[in-house]
Amino acid sequence: MEKYLFAKAALQIQKPIAEVFEAIIDPQKMSNYFISKSTGRLETSNIVKWSFLEFEGDFPVEAKEIQPFSYISFDWSGGTDDMLVEIFLEPRKNNSTVVRIKERKMNVDDNGIQQAIGQSEGWANFLACLKAYLEYGINLRKGAFDFMRDNE
Repeated sequence: MEKYLFAKAALQIQKPIAEVFEAIIDPQKMSNYFISKSTGRLETSNIVKWSFLEFEGDFPVEAKEIQPFSYISFDWSGGTDDMLVEIFLEPRKNNSTVVRIKERKMNVDDNGIQQAIGQSEGWANFLACLKAYLEYGINLRKGAFDFMRDNE
């Protein structure tokens, strides 16, 4: 049996599950907290390209399975590394939603450990940005990663 590491993060958002779900699959909404642009919505079995201000180029994202208001999965490895991201949405009291993210699969070695840590940090940032956007209309990513493009 092969063993792999995975990244994970979770956060509760004070918005109804339908609103959270749409914010994750709709590129117009995603551009307010995560990506700079996309070629389309995440829908089961389609491939879109995401762009990020802090990175050059487009990243292919293959939607695997979308179950409205409960589950979103996609692979964004470009077909090479099997990096499956799974997003689970759970309704809570007071019209809030718990979002749990799991990304796999990283090798059980030093590089895999560093990748799992980095991806967990990235997904925690994604969730914080999603929460800030949905609850307060704030784009936390604006200017946050400019240092990654600077040559200083």
